[in-house]
Amino acid sequence: MRQHAIMVAMSHSGLRQNSYCKDTAKYLRIICFIYLAGLLFSTSSRTLHAQSYPDRPVKIVVPYGPGGGSDIVIRAIQANVSASLGQPIVIENKAGASSTLGTDYVAKSTPDGYTMLVVDMAILVNPSLFTKLPYDTLKDLQPVIYLASTPSIMLISSKLGIKNFKELIASARAQPGKLSYGSAGFGTGGHMASEMLKIVTGVDLIHIPYKGAGPAMADALGGHVTTMFTTTGAAKGVIESGQMIGLGITSDKRVESLGQVPTFLELGYPDINASITWGIFLPTGTSKEVTQKINSAFNMALQAPDSRQRLLDLGFMPSGGTSQAWSHEVSKSIQRWSAIVKQANIRVE
Repeated sequence: MRQHAIMVAMSHSGLRQNSYCKDTAKYLRIICFIYLAGLLFSTSSRTLHAQSYPDRPVKIVVPYGPGGGSDIVIRAIQANVSASLGQPIVIENKAGASSTLGTDYVAKSTPDGYTMLVVDMAILVNPSLFTKLPYDTLKDLQPVIYLASTPSIMLISSKLGIKNFKELIASARAQPGKLSYGSAGFGTGGHMASEMLKIVTGVDLIHIPYKGAGPAMADALGGHVTTMFTTTGAAKGVIESGQMIGLGITSDKRVESLGQVPTFLELGYPDINASITWGIFLPTGTSKEVTQKINSAFNMALQAPDSRQRLLDLGFMPSGGTSQAWSHEVSKSIQRWSAIVKQANIRVE
């Protein structure tokens, strides 16, 4: 009797266990179904988004005021990028904090391809200049394409009476800490080229940062800052008008349109060689399909004869290529500029 009771209990226990196992299996099947459905929905949504992209205007943020290199480069190819994407391109200038204001805005934007950043080498230098940025350059932004590059040219107002590079260096050595240089902001090409010059020549120049190349150029024209580095495109008009003198250029050979300006190599300073680069970035998380569409649109624009010639006439060398190649260049350049910032002992107050 007792044995029979034990067997009955075991039988009921087995039934409960079988029922439990069946319920568990049922729930697991439901969970798996929900997961797979969500995965399929997410994948199909991304695919549909990529296929329909873009279906409205696309915004490109310039983290400087109008008139600087970033602004000039993107406007030179704007029409062809718009034609390739099939939507209007809206350029928005968000100046401030040495390009970090506009860069942070893009880094925190929705990663859907409708907000992108065009920026110069400041994005490569700022990680080593600032102890705390509001974004992580390598984690929060994804490189899309290398747009263009240009050598830097050193200018001085003709009002100051200094006629060449040799006279500038002599004047700076005679008045240590008295002469100044302007730049479009910390980490920009003009800033880094000037710091290279200080390292190589040993002169002491005071840095006056501005919110973009336009205001820096205005004060340099007026002689309110002694000198500045800028792009060849920005320098051409003021040199030809006689308002400013080109003291030296960071190219390997003289630029045809500014043949009167010697290279720093000719002047005996080959290590003053900072060129300026520009590229396009998107918020991290933008789909590969959308990123590829944008990369293709910019490549087509850079290869279009009218865009290419316009850039060359302005003193820019068109680039292009894959997102992977630009990403590799960004990582390598951040390391390179970090070493230069340390060597120059640059501190941002």
